[in-house]
Amino acid sequence: MASVTLKEVSKSFGAFDVLQSIDLTIEDGEFIVFVGPSGCGKSTLLRTIAGLVPVSNGDVFIGGELVTDVPASKRGIAFVFQSYALYPHMNVARNISFALETARMAKAEIRQRLMKVADMLKIGHLLDRRPKQLSGGQRQRVAIGRALVSQPQLFLFDEPLSNLDADLRMEMRFEIAKLHAEIGTTMIYVTHDQTEAMTLADRIVILNHGRIEQVGTPRELYDRPANRFVAGFLGSPRMNFAPISVDVSSGILQGPPGFSFAISNTGNSNPATLGLRPEALRIVEAGTPQSIRGTFERGEDLGYEHIAHVRISGDLIWTVRSTEPLSRYVPGEPVGLGWQIKDLYLFDEAGTRVDAAAARGPVAAVRS
Repeated sequence: MASVTLKEVSKSFGAFDVLQSIDLTIEDGEFIVFVGPSGCGKSTLLRTIAGLVPVSNGDVFIGGELVTDVPASKRGIAFVFQSYALYPHMNVARNISFALETARMAKAEIRQRLMKVADMLKIGHLLDRRPKQLSGGQRQRVAIGRALVSQPQLFLFDEPLSNLDADLRMEMRFEIAKLHAEIGTTMIYVTHDQTEAMTLADRIVILNHGRIEQVGTPRELYDRPANRFVAGFLGSPRMNFAPISVDVSSGILQGPPGFSFAISNTGNSNPATLGLRPEALRIVEAGTPQSIRGTFERGEDLGYEHIAHVRISGDLIWTVRSTEPLSRYVPGEPVGLGWQIKDLYLFDEAGTRVDAAAARGPVAAVRS
């Protein structure tokens, strides 16, 4: 097992800066997930740690040792790719043990490691098959087995489940989490799927345009996002946003129709945007005091929950997550959206989250 430290790591391809001065410490035995939109630099960051992509500036440490100029084969890492990268002419047993064979390890030791890994991943009955005879989930297990058998100090996963269907993704998430619990090796995992990030990670690193937006536990990032980007990225459906204005003399925020919110002072950074998560809203009768006014657009019945789409104004449509059926509402019907102060998020013009209660004293909702 090993810790990983990145100090001012940058990577450029010509004039394009993919990574910009990344500072990050990953503790020994942690399960860290890099997540962010396409093109944010998460896979490039993973490959700089692996040594597959040289850094333009900065340093990489693994286990406290500087490895910036050390080739990938000497870093003590195992890389699991999205494409599995199995040898089609070899059976499962040889795919898993081939690296040990080329390292001239004793046959008895190879066999012992192979069987241990096969038992751990429940693929012992597949050892004589070739990759074309395997399902996607089985191929992914073989790819993980090939990484496991070398007993690395660091595991790197680059979107390993993106080629699997929904049921297999869920099954493999469970298997990877179980694997980490059993072996305790440091794991770094790249995904664009926030469900994978939230369910697997000890800590999540959210990247955007080559920079780290925030690092924290899944719960910390969900409950206390540092900025609007993080708040909008985590959560499905995403957080609802709307512009607001501040009357400096009265300290009252005005936003969507029916929304009004009083603060004791405006400080140096005025809120410019409000945010409310879909599960923090409830549909109420039109005209209910202190509710946001809107028009019911459509509902989605997902069986275990219901998603309502409510037009607030113009092209601004909010989503509401509810456990109550929506069949009694018809498109075009006026409705209200109830909310509570504790669920409100405020962001300034730069997108930074503003803690109104802490920064501006007592807050209270007021009637519009």
